[in-house]
Amino acid sequence: MIKISDKFDSGNISVLAASDPMDIRLEIKKDRNSDFFQWFHFQVQAKSFQELKMKITNVSKSAYVPGWEDYKVVASYDRKEWFRIPGTTFNGSELTIEHTMEHDSMFFAYFAPYSFERHLDLLSTSQMDKRCELIQLGETLDGRDISLLKIGEDDPSKKKVWMIARQHPGESMAEWFVEGFLERLLDGNESLALKALEHAVFYIVPNMNPDGAFRGHLRTNANGANLNREWQTPTLENSPEVFHVRAKMDEVGVDIFLDIHGDENLPYNFLAGSEGNLSYTDEIKRLEDMFKESFLETSPDFQTEFGYDIDEKGEGNMTVACNAIGDRFNCLSYTLEMPFKDNANLPNVKYGWSDQRSKVLGRDILNPIFTVLKNL
Repeated sequence: MIKISDKFDSGNISVLAASDPMDIRLEIKKDRNSDFFQWFHFQVQAKSFQELKMKITNVSKSAYVPGWEDYKVVASYDRKEWFRIPGTTFNGSELTIEHTMEHDSMFFAYFAPYSFERHLDLLSTSQMDKRCELIQLGETLDGRDISLLKIGEDDPSKKKVWMIARQHPGESMAEWFVEGFLERLLDGNESLALKALEHAVFYIVPNMNPDGAFRGHLRTNANGANLNREWQTPTLENSPEVFHVRAKMDEVGVDIFLDIHGDENLPYNFLAGSEGNLSYTDEIKRLEDMFKESFLETSPDFQTEFGYDIDEKGEGNMTVACNAIGDRFNCLSYTLEMPFKDNANLPNVKYGWSDQRSKVLGRDILNPIFTVLKNL
């Protein structure tokens, strides 16, 4: 007897057939009120040493079909260690997962999940530091808190550094990244963190889209809104998450803005700037170059050879956070992307790009932040 379920936080799968363990057929559910889908997360219960052959049959219609090429599913028995399944293949229409279970229960996911419970733990643990204030900016459409961590003492002379993550809820590596960053920033024995807090106050939103994350969405909130297309005209009715965060930005200001994401297609870590803005200046380019140079020196997982095409000046999409905030505050504004697959420059057969490597990259980004802070 095989049981497959997604009835838990961030779960997403539909079972078409599961009577034959060697011919299990599944589908990924669409985000609510949206055609986006790619994230999956489900549990399989069977006998130990049961051979499985599962096919996700609708991936050819998913949001980013090239993302399945060279992709390996992540799985876990204890929901702590997430490893890659070598027997993952994509034939252009179906994703096949072949694996022999070692225990009676196993979880499969698109990437290592970051649960809502862990999100609450991250907020609660962070607020225990006397330098950190937990601020509730408002509520999502499902009634969850839109939570902000403010770190550092108020001082008009200090710069304002903003970091947001998981506008796209299926990009769970983004909150793992923020967890790593917070661990370093709040480490009282970390000298660079102490120096950075002399220069700046940090405003961090670990999860911009808790509703979408809990619902098992790839890209949208509870109403089907892609939050990273809402920054020009956010509304309480459609995108309260962006509405409240942008209002707080208007209140306190922004000098550095970092929007943390994951990319389905490219097997690299990279940055995307606001070159398409009419307001883009040589000074912003100078700060961008300084940031990238410092990041390259700090992290072997970061690179600048591969990334998105650069927009011509005036052709930037001003509904996107990076462009909208860069323009609104005339500041250094970057989107950071991490892979769902692996870092092709430093591959890891067992784990691929992982939750733990995302945390390390989050720790490393403090170096380029500090480099720019000294030169603002």
